[in-house]
Amino acid sequence: MSVTVLEQANIFEIRTDKSSYVFGINEKGIIQHLYWGAHVEAADCGYLLKSRLHSSFDAEIDRETEEYGGWGGCNYAEPALKVSFADGVRDLKLRYEGYRVVGENEIVLRMVDRYYPLDIEVHYKAIPEYDLIERFVHVRNSQTESVRIEQVMAAVWTVQALPDYRMTHVTGRWAGEYQLRSTVLSEGKKVLESRRGFTGPHANPWFAIDNGKADETSGSVWFGALGWSGNWKIVAEKSTFGHVRIVGGVNDFDSAFVLAPGEVYASPVFVGGFTSGGFGQMSRNLHKYQRDYVLPTNELRKVLYNSWEATEFAVTVEGQKELAQQAARLGVERFVVDDGWFGERHSDRAGLGDWYVNAEKFPNGLEELIDHVKGLGMEFGLWVEPESVNPDSDLYRAHPEWVYQFPTREGTQLRNQLLLNVGLPEVKQFILGFMTTLLTKYDIRFIKWDMNRTVTEPGTVASGQDVGASMWIKHVDHLYAIWAELRERFPHVEFETCAGGGARIDLGILRYADQAWISDNTDARDRLAIQEGFSYAYSPSVMMCWVTESPHGFNGRSLPLSYRFHSAMMGGLGIGANISKWSTEELEKAKSYVELYKEIRPVILNGDMYRLSSLRDSNVAAYQYNSKDRSENVVFTFLQSQHFGSEVRHLLLQGLVSHASYEVNIDEGEPFVRQGSTLMNLGVAVSLRGDYKSIMIRIIRLD
Repeated sequence: MSVTVLEQANIFEIRTDKSSYVFGINEKGIIQHLYWGAHVEAADCGYLLKSRLHSSFDAEIDRETEEYGGWGGCNYAEPALKVSFADGVRDLKLRYEGYRVVGENEIVLRMVDRYYPLDIEVHYKAIPEYDLIERFVHVRNSQTESVRIEQVMAAVWTVQALPDYRMTHVTGRWAGEYQLRSTVLSEGKKVLESRRGFTGPHANPWFAIDNGKADETSGSVWFGALGWSGNWKIVAEKSTFGHVRIVGGVNDFDSAFVLAPGEVYASPVFVGGFTSGGFGQMSRNLHKYQRDYVLPTNELRKVLYNSWEATEFAVTVEGQKELAQQAARLGVERFVVDDGWFGERHSDRAGLGDWYVNAEKFPNGLEELIDHVKGLGMEFGLWVEPESVNPDSDLYRAHPEWVYQFPTREGTQLRNQLLLNVGLPEVKQFILGFMTTLLTKYDIRFIKWDMNRTVTEPGTVASGQDVGASMWIKHVDHLYAIWAELRERFPHVEFETCAGGGARIDLGILRYADQAWISDNTDARDRLAIQEGFSYAYSPSVMMCWVTESPHGFNGRSLPLSYRFHSAMMGGLGIGANISKWSTEELEKAKSYVELYKEIRPVILNGDMYRLSSLRDSNVAAYQYNSKDRSENVVFTFLQSQHFGSEVRHLLLQGLVSHASYEVNIDEGEPFVRQGSTLMNLGVAVSLRGDYKSIMIRIIRLD
């Protein structure tokens, strides 16, 4: 069992394969965090379980390490729970009431307010093989009157006794997501959040804490990822007494809601973990957890062609059929029609919301194209953006009251769009209805679900309704419900999460999405940075990467076809270029890369990833993928630019069996054999010359 309860000492331990998480009940009935790190003897932590007083200005220091506490009394830290009772009392005093063990790996602690019948269940569920703990809370209003929830977090994580604290996270913007950052935590708060209605490109709900000395292969790292696709908040707070608390959950900004008598609020899951194996082991643990516990399926991503960059809105059945023929010759397995197939959709100014097939573009219906695609041996997919609407659309003219708006304000148009109030039951049913019709009428095997704007004017038409603040939560709840129902009705359909690129990717939406579009920026060099940052928290098995044009329209940069394919082969491979304009030589090379990718795909998508070298630190980036059975490895190496003549570089591989022999194949070169210990300690010698060069290395175990 992962859960141990020392009844006499009032101490609890959650023990994973390589970590201990220890807390207890002190003499005041407070659930106090004691230790999180490599294995210890839980009973030996008992001396830490006590209240602490410094002065009348810091009267309850032990509350800085509360496992889950409310705002009230002497607690001045970022609260896990803040409420207002019907009689106006805003003070919360929680008392431990007991626990129950669920199965072998879960424990639930119960707390109640000392006066009001407000019950809180704090859940801990161990994922022992990956040294992770899932945490979430249930808040039940057992009163006869409603209670207003001002803030409710999913979990509080505590990291103690480090001489220094460094926080690693990601930031970015549209077309520049997942840029790695690190900062020293001094006394005060570091806040990561989104207030834009979805996960957002500017930050992502993942964090890592270390002492400033951890690297890819060594050092203690504490980390966590929140599964919520709406407004979220993670607060890292260092106190003057040296504790760091990380509080995370649904963002309290504009999100207070009323919990009626008998109602229960269930928070999202906030998973946390510890490793002594550096950032690399942190990532591998998260990747395997996602594949085994989060993602709805573990199907290998199909090689995909998307027609957007070839045609944009100028979609015609004949043009799409020609692209499909070219894509099939390359070995593509899934053909996807992007924006422009529906309504009066000839630009981004009209038609959004009218989800019927455009008769001018498809005079014989969508079946003609689908049958053609299937006849070529490919699956068919479609792009949709169900949450948005153009004012110039039949839907908006029929239901202007369905969009987010305040009665005295003109709605902000972004990308010529308004946003549907998905929290309304009738809007939820509309989206379910048209999606069900599409997926029932047509043989569609893939949906790219996009959202190309933030939430603005988050109100409703009906004046006097007290629903404005909770709409942020309702939108996400209904979105999840829609995806869950569609997945149940259409288990053969795979779904991709997209929001103008990577703005809605988190462990919440990934419980419903098979894959993720992580950025609209498809420049292969930029993608290396975006994909590397993404890999710190999320598995390559969900990461879709496209090969597109050169020179690239975003940066005007010209890159070799080999470099573009190598960059895109590091996750799910897609092609988004206008392949009708490619030369015979380019098409033949692309076909060979697609064939090669299919061979190595299980290693890339289901193996362990090792970041050997980064362009953040040098002019060479290298990424290794080790198959589940450790029999095959694939390494992608990229040179930014050559300086001062030729140079042989040695890539030190990881995760091999020291005494085993391996055959090494570097691109088209002659294969050779090396011991695993040699490959890890001396490395593989590679020569790259020029600018933007790349090679792929295959390493096969022989014994």
